[in-house]
Amino acid sequence: MKDYNKISNNIRKDVVEMIFNSKTSHLGSSLSCIDILTVIYFRILKINPQKPLVENRDRFILSKGHAVAALYATLAERGFFEKKLLKEYCANGSKLPGHVSHGYVPGIEISTGSLGHGLSIANGIALAGKKDKKKYRVFVLLSDGECDEGSTWEAILFAGHHKLNNLVAIIDYNKWQALGKTNEILNLEPFTKKWRDFGWSVKKVNGHNLQEIYKSLIKIPFEKNKPSVLIAHTIKAKGLPSLENKLESHYRPPTEQEYKKFINKVNNL
Repeated sequence: MKDYNKISNNIRKDVVEMIFNSKTSHLGSSLSCIDILTVIYFRILKINPQKPLVENRDRFILSKGHAVAALYATLAERGFFEKKLLKEYCANGSKLPGHVSHGYVPGIEISTGSLGHGLSIANGIALAGKKDKKKYRVFVLLSDGECDEGSTWEAILFAGHHKLNNLVAIIDYNKWQALGKTNEILNLEPFTKKWRDFGWSVKKVNGHNLQEIYKSLIKIPFEKNKPSVLIAHTIKAKGLPSLENKLESHYRPPTEQEYKKFINKVNNL
């Protein structure tokens, strides 16, 4: 049996190394969604890394495209491309740019980064699948901050209206966005009720509990003839104590001291 906690820790280690070495941002946003990505890619998605474009594959879209380091590390861990490529993250001319970009490495379905677009694109793919009587499912991971976008709510309304039961949205609800706490900038609550009122079936989980995430996603849709949304309560910069639940993790890479302490901790797990 696979040790999924070990897989998650490997991905987290790769992400911290990538962002430390490249001296880039969005560490907190990447670390908060790693456990979600681990479950999705290693236990839920019907995919084949050796045949990434097979027609009936499940589709995954990272709408919060600034957290792409987590997606790259997950794809490499899953075998879509060699891990050594992670060393090129955000370098000039690299195949791994700092926002999700289609066409460079296998496993990337679409380009994202402008927040509020991912769910709309997922709607189109899911609707096409239903009309063509395909069996694939569409998963899309959104940030809580992008739920400020009007286009996100238009997409939520659209999916409920068309009963897209092959669509699953996951919210990385880490309670922070670029300039502060989500509830202070634009309060999303009552978040669950809003999704339900728009025609979705809703579940809530601890976004760092691998088994809880798995048990929630193993049966899709959550309810008959409805799109499903998993609201995952997470911690920004999960796994790096000095930056956990802090706004600065959105912008700065770990210091050398933070990096060495983290690597030492992970290597001794």
